Amino acid sequence: MSQEVSFKTAVCTEYDELLHDCQNALEIWRRRRDEAARTNLTGKQIGDELQKLQANYAKAYSALNRHDKECELCQFVGRIGGRQFSTLSSEVSDKQHIH
Repeated sequence: MSQEVSFKTAVCTEYDELLHDCQNALEIWRRRRDEAARTNLTGKQIGDELQKLQANYAKAYSALNRHDKECELCQFVGRIGGRQFSTLSSEVSDKQHIH
């Protein structure tokens, strides 16, 4: 995990919660998608479930991205860390691999 993300989550509790929610939604979606592929699950029910899980992740990611752009504290930490706002998705991915 980058030093900046670590610092940001230590400073901004809302960012930390949103990042955690985003990572959880991504992990749930990935696990279920992998399970469906591994066991050859098909049909409308599994398709609808996976679509809902993907939408949950997209919603969580959007909330995290919106917060990152609107929170003055997060913007300050980003500026002192020299981060471009377009790298948010890599932060989610980086932190995901830590846990």
